[in-house]
Amino acid sequence: MAQIAAEAYGTTTTRPHDFDRFWSEIMEQAAAIPLNPRIEPVPLRSTDDVEVFEIWYDSLDNVRIAGWYCLPRERPAKMPALIHVPGYVSEPLLPKATARQGYAALSVAPRGKLRSNRQFNPGYPGLLTHNLTDRNTYSYRGFYVDALRAVDFLLGRAEVDGTRIGITGGSQGGALTIVTAAMRPEITCAAAGAPYLCGFMDAARLTHSYPYEEINDYLRLHPERESEVRETLNYFDGINFAPSIHCPIIVSLGLQDDVCPPETGYALYREIGSANKKLYTYDNCMHDAGSFWHAAIVDAFMREHLHPGE
Repeated sequence: MAQIAAEAYGTTTTRPHDFDRFWSEIMEQAAAIPLNPRIEPVPLRSTDDVEVFEIWYDSLDNVRIAGWYCLPRERPAKMPALIHVPGYVSEPLLPKATARQGYAALSVAPRGKLRSNRQFNPGYPGLLTHNLTDRNTYSYRGFYVDALRAVDFLLGRAEVDGTRIGITGGSQGGALTIVTAAMRPEITCAAAGAPYLCGFMDAARLTHSYPYEEINDYLRLHPERESEVRETLNYFDGINFAPSIHCPIIVSLGLQDDVCPPETGYALYREIGSANKKLYTYDNCMHDAGSFWHAAIVDAFMREHLHPGE
């Protein structure tokens, strides 16, 4: 039923002819920057069963990115890892519960988030429209890379099995999940909830809720720039990353979501390239995308593909 519905929704998003080259060049720039990882224990946040660390690494434009890293105290020599990526206004969670499930748990704070905002801080609202008409300086260019570099941090950890890395997040975290699963073939599996940054211009038309209303606010001030805005956003739209996803992935949508319209979620799901994908829809749910019920599904999905404890 969900698949039939997904096929019913189109999108005005178009894929630029140089989309792949644009992102390939960005990734080459990022790869030339040493990661310079740093990890420090945080005894006051640690417990008898979980070790907590603050971590940092360098990303695009030499912006220093922070995060939380949690490990079970009793662990095998090699273990799976699970990356958590944050929502638009939320801060990265402290993933102690994930570590208790048997994962090396990493929660990333992309630029502008707390502890990663010294060099870049456009604010909220502000992030969505920062340098909106220039794809080479648009805010999400670096923001996306910050999440992508989290994979490099994990690959450099002796305790992490690099063949078992998952990623999960909701809203903006759902968007970062989509982009990372598309751009990093090392990702084993992904779970995206209520994905944001998909069908930007369609969403701005379908809802007047923030953050998408930031685009409408911007265009009310600068109506003559609409074509430039659309051109820039096409390079950052999750729908255009989706065909490159080939790992197992699940997506959840709240059918009453007035923040990230479900129509854009359906359009995204249709474009996902993986042969192993599944869409979960929750009829009476809004931007939570059925998280009360869906959390257990995500946990089971991750266990199936990442095998914690083995």
